[in-house]
This record gives sequence, structure tokens and C-alpha cells, in this order.
Amino acid sequence: MEDVAYRVIAANLAPDHSTIAEFRKRHEAALAGLFGEVLSLCREGGLVKVGVIAIDGTKMHANASQHSSRDYEQIAREILEEAAAVDAAEDELYGDKRGDELPEQLTSEHGRRAWFREAKRRLEEQRAKEAKPIPRSRPKRLKESKRRLEEELWTEQRANAAYEAWRARGVMANGRKLNTPAKPYVSPEMPAGKVNVTDPDSRNVKTPRGYMQGYNAQAVVGENQIVIAAEVNADSPDFGHLEPMVTAAEHELEKAGVTETPEVVVADPGYWHQVQMENVVARGIQVIIPPDASKRRGARPGWDGGLYAFMRRVVATEIGGALYRKRQGMIEPVFGQVKFNRKIDRFQRRGRSAARSEWRLIAATHNLLKLHNHQIAAARA
Repeated sequence: MEDVAYRVIAANLAPDHSTIAEFRKRHEAALAGLFGEVLSLCREGGLVKVGVIAIDGTKMHANASQHSSRDYEQIAREILEEAAAVDAAEDELYGDKRGDELPEQLTSEHGRRAWFREAKRRLEEQRAKEAKPIPRSRPKRLKESKRRLEEELWTEQRANAAYEAWRARGVMANGRKLNTPAKPYVSPEMPAGKVNVTDPDSRNVKTPRGYMQGYNAQAVVGENQIVIAAEVNADSPDFGHLEPMVTAAEHELEKAGVTETPEVVVADPGYWHQVQMENVVARGIQVIIPPDASKRRGARPGWDGGLYAFMRRVVATEIGGALYRKRQGMIEPVFGQVKFNRKIDRFQRRGRSAARSEWRLIAATHNLLKLHNHQIAAARA
């Protein structure tokens, strides 16, 4: 311990890492709540400027390895192997034999993709609300991973039943009749897909340099590089997270007592979601998101006319282009400061709830550093 501030906080003691980990676990919600309190301090310091806000996400490593991902058969085999080992040890002690068998296998891999995606989205939302901690023991994590695979495919089965019932009625939402019957649907013999048995909440997310086992850490940043909202999901793309992050930002600003409301939100093309963009505009917030990535030459097939053409014209104007160019200078330095200067590119705890608490604590300390530097500069002036 060479850091004087750390020695003062720790009363010149060296707490064991398990003590710190247990403290963070016990006070997970309180640590996440510090973010809002720090944002209030930044408001008092005059740093919260939200006329223009920028949204982006960065991938953070989970406290898990890609090599810990298992499919249903591997998980079941490991559970049975561990059960057999326990049985053998108990037989040696007690001479009493026990058995294990696989549970009933349900649902399927393929089917009506749109219905399945919606059902899976609702399942993920439910899991996020429940915020169940990840078990510490490996046998419990194996069972939880196996349960999740069964739950996901059971959810698909229910979605398929709803889809087929809708097809059987033969009428679409606009009143038109369905002329073609639903294609036959066959469930597989066992659940498909993989889950990470170290941190089942994490995913194999895509990054510019390949894939990593981790999370997608989302942030909303104001004009002074103050983070005004910080959330975590396990999706590779940013698609679908524009409106939720705007909602989170409005909620955090209201809690912090900020009366100023966002006027413009800027984000990269990965956030293009026409319905969500229209919903945000309906709140009185202008949205600037170019439909085309910088590396793409020309428009995507079918991405012509309508809102696509309108947004291209907006970005091409002097004002629209200047507003969008603010995005990089507002939010990219925040991720650079956190991940490269402060060397924080990995979550230390497991589970989405724990990762969210940690990400909000990271964002709070970033804001505190901004406030500290601002106050020092003001004192010198």
C-alpha cells in the first residue's frame, strides 16, 4: 500500500481481498446508488450540461473465460460426473447408493424467429429484474447453467405455440387472411446453444478485435464528459438500446435535481432503430444517428428514402454535421480514460447485477475525477 489516500481510508491496514469482495457483494445496491449522488455533486459544481448528449457502449471482459462455455450435453455430463464422484465418496463412507437422471428435455432451436426473439427479450428482461446472484460453487453454477438452457428453449416452445395459434386464426393484425399454413415445427432432442458456466449472465460478445466473454457497458455522456447514465447488457450490438438509455438518462437527471433537459441525442449507426428514434423525437428530443457506418460505401440495400434519406441530409448540413461530430469528443475519451488510462477493462464480480453495480461505480469515480480537476482548476484561476 503506497497510496496515501488508500492507507487513510483503510486505517493503515491491508484488508484481505475476500473482505473487500464480501463488502462489495453486501453493499451492491448502495455502491450502484453512489452514481446518482455523485451526479448531484457534479450538478452543484456546474458540470452537468445536457443540451447535447451522446450514447455509446464499450465491451468489458466478464470475470469468466470463453473456454468455460458449455452446451447442454457437456453440462449434463459434468453434472453426472460430479454426482457420480459424490456418490462414490458417500458409498465409501455410508455404503448407500444414489442415482441421477436428466430432466425432461423441451422445446426447440429453430422456428418463428420474430416470435422467438421477442420471447427471449422478455425472458432477458425478467432475468435482469430478478438480478439473481451467481452461485459461488461450481456444481451450483452447472445446475443453474443447465436450467437456463432448458428455460430458454421452453420459452421458445411457448412462443411457437402462440405463433401457431395465431396462424390457426388465419387473420393478421390488419385484417388480411393468411393464405399459407404454418410450416411444420420439430423440436430437437435436447436444448441447443451454449452458456458460460462461470458467469451464466455474460455472453460471447463481438468486438472490433474479435470476440470476448463479457458485457456491453452502455453510457450516456453530457457535454463536459460527465456520465449521466450507466447501464449494462449482454448484447453484442447496440441496436435496441437507444430509447432505454435515453429513458435512463432522464431518470438519473431527475433524481439528481437537474432541471435542464436533453435537446439533442447523438449516437453511431449501431443505434439505428427507427421506432425508438421516433419515440425519442416524440419526447421533444432531436435524434442524430447516421444510417450508414463510416466504413460502408453507399447505402445498405433497401435503406433508401424516408427517414434514411432525411437523416443523411441532416448529417450533411453544417449544423447537423457539427452536432454529430461532437459525439466522438464527448464519449470516446470517457471510455479511453476508463479502459486505457485507469486500466479498467474487466469486471471483477460475476452476474449482470454485479457488473451493473461495478460499472456505475466506475462511472461515478470518473465523474468524481472530473469534478476534482474542475475544482482544482477553478481554485488556481
